[in-house]
Amino acid sequence: MKKTTLILILAIGLSTVVSGQTKTSKVDKVREDIIALEKSGWEAWKNKNAGWFQNNVTEDFMSINSDGISSKAEVVKSTPTDCDVKSFSLENFKFVLLDKDVALLTYTAKQDALCGGKQIAPNVRSTVNYVRRGGRWLEALYVETPMTR
Repeated sequence: MKKTTLILILAIGLSTVVSGQTKTSKVDKVREDIIALEKSGWEAWKNKNAGWFQNNVTEDFMSINSDGISSKAEVVKSTPTDCDVKSFSLENFKFVLLDKDVALLTYTAKQDALCGGKQIAPNVRSTVNYVRRGGRWLEALYVETPMTR
């Protein structure tokens, strides 16, 4: 009886640990995938690759920064010509899976770029909302806020 009880307790304890690890590892995988996708978006911006935005943002996408609000069509149209990006770096990623199909990512970015002929803010806080549609993660909202310190 004691041996059976001990085995049952161990089995329950191990199943809880394995279950917790599975959920955590799934969230970690989504986090890694979305961060990689976000980094590839910045590379696309630097390389003037409008195709990335055509394929990886939602139809109702919005980009909000100090210059205003841009739609998907506006971003796709302006990407090849609007900005000259010398360099960028991304760090301090924070990730929250809001539900199985909605994720929020924030991070800080350092950028050296001219857009529309003017120097853009060198340090920004980016907030990005991703949604899963048709089995793919797509960027739905991008907000960029200049950092003063």
